[in-house]
Amino acid sequence: MRFGIIRERKDPPDRRVVLSPSACQNVLARFPKAQILVEPSPIRVFTDDEYREKGLEVSDQVGSCEVLLGVKEVPIDALVPDKKYFFFSHTIKKQPYNRELLRAIMEKNIELYDHEVITNPKGQRLVAFGRYAGIVGAYNGIRTFGLKYDLFNLPKAETRKDQQALVAELQNIHLPNIKILLTGRGRVGNGAKEMLDAMGLKKVGVDDYLKNMFQEPVYCQIDASEYNKRKDGNRGNKADFFKNPQEYRSNFFRFAKVTDFYIAGHFYGDGAPYLYTREDAKHPDFKIKVVADISCDIDGPVATTLRASTIAEPIYGYDPRTETETDFKKEDAIAVMAVDNLPCELPRDASNGFGEAFSKYVIPAFFNGDVDGILQRARMTQNGRLTERYAYLQDYVDGKE
Repeated sequence: MRFGIIRERKDPPDRRVVLSPSACQNVLARFPKAQILVEPSPIRVFTDDEYREKGLEVSDQVGSCEVLLGVKEVPIDALVPDKKYFFFSHTIKKQPYNRELLRAIMEKNIELYDHEVITNPKGQRLVAFGRYAGIVGAYNGIRTFGLKYDLFNLPKAETRKDQQALVAELQNIHLPNIKILLTGRGRVGNGAKEMLDAMGLKKVGVDDYLKNMFQEPVYCQIDASEYNKRKDGNRGNKADFFKNPQEYRSNFFRFAKVTDFYIAGHFYGDGAPYLYTREDAKHPDFKIKVVADISCDIDGPVATTLRASTIAEPIYGYDPRTETETDFKKEDAIAVMAVDNLPCELPRDASNGFGEAFSKYVIPAFFNGDVDGILQRARMTQNGRLTERYAYLQDYVDGKE
């Protein structure tokens, strides 16, 4: 089985890679029948020479491989027919901007495996960059807080080598006695928590957070069961919420009344109530002035997120009164950091983590007959058609919706 690591061709460029040089070396050691070819790239975070130093062949002939591994969408004109491809296709939610890509994949008889749907039998994702989104998102949020109030000026995350370098920067600053709220306990939320803990910030429980004042900066991490409650007044729980989100309403405003800085690291499902609305943000008791929206659902559950921001220009202001964008430094403005490709700012760490998971869960499936169904669940197209699991995309492909 020949695997090809392809050059990322999407613009803006992405420096991440599915398998680092060390991950490649580990794969070859575990699976002697595997071969790996690396397409030359001038932008990849690991240089061509770093792969050569590990004994990998760097070649333009990756088209000779059966399986091609990428991170972002492959441009249509670069797709090689009759291959197996792994990348984030951004089609499973019927994203209109990638309809033509999915059509082309089927026309070229490509088997598409989307990283986003590589799951275990329970539907839990096995390979993801979420932890690194949380790590960079928390750092960027603290950087935003410093810039809004002219307290400190942290360097951009993309200018630092790795997570430890970001932690070192955070340990050199002094935060005032603020309350920081973090939603989410998954990969993203816990990635953000890593950074808050590395700063030595005190973590407090919900009751303390809501009722007490502190002589130091503190944070509180909550999940869906703590910022939503059942409409009928019965006691709900997280499992019930995810099963019946329409039966719940947001109970987030009690946190908004005491929070200075909010980090959104939660997963938002269809039918769930918004955490806070534009009307909530107008309320005189709404205290939040800095939002790091890692989840970045546009015009959605975090109402101050009008658009995704960019690594180049990561911060904008939200004017609650006019519901429009403004200068984030204005006194009444809520500063919003809503970069939607945060792991790109930490490409080396993110690639290392992703490669470890991909090597552990995906590569073995090619050599054990896919005994755990990893490939079967992630295979979106085969023989020029959508597979049964993804047949719901047919009307999307046909342009009917």
